[in-house]
Amino acid sequence: MSEQTRWLDPEQQRSWRALIMGMTLLNDRLDADLRGSFDLSLAEYEILVRLSENDGALRMAQLADSMAYSRSRVTHTISRMERSGLVERRNSTEDGRGVVASLTPAGMELLVRAAPVHVNGVREHLVDLADGADFTALGRVMNAVADHLVCDRPDIEIR
Repeated sequence: MSEQTRWLDPEQQRSWRALIMGMTLLNDRLDADLRGSFDLSLAEYEILVRLSENDGALRMAQLADSMAYSRSRVTHTISRMERSGLVERRNSTEDGRGVVASLTPAGMELLVRAAPVHVNGVREHLVDLADGADFTALGRVMNAVADHLVCDRPDIEIR
């Protein structure tokens, strides 16, 4: 038995395309702002943020899960950041088996300088363009999408 396709109506299609275009342009702009000012990618910035929010250190697997990235992508990004002196890796003191990424003082200093640029960009290019109710609704929708899709990602552990 074949399932019939539920095509998007014209309004849904416009909204879908607006979402795709808006997210692509927003991510590109936020990435370009960080690269231009700090030679830091948006993904690298997010890693610094995640580490800073977790007392400066996270197991590599937890870091990948928190960003919905593959472990190999996080490993490659951390390797670049390690060469730049922003993070360092060490064996876990909890069990000696896992690897922990730790924020260095240079990484924290860069995060402190980059955060205002990033937050101002998020405000200017997203938050301030929507009224509060629309922005809150957007958050609810994207949380529902994430909750729905995380079950398709066996590599992500919900914590």
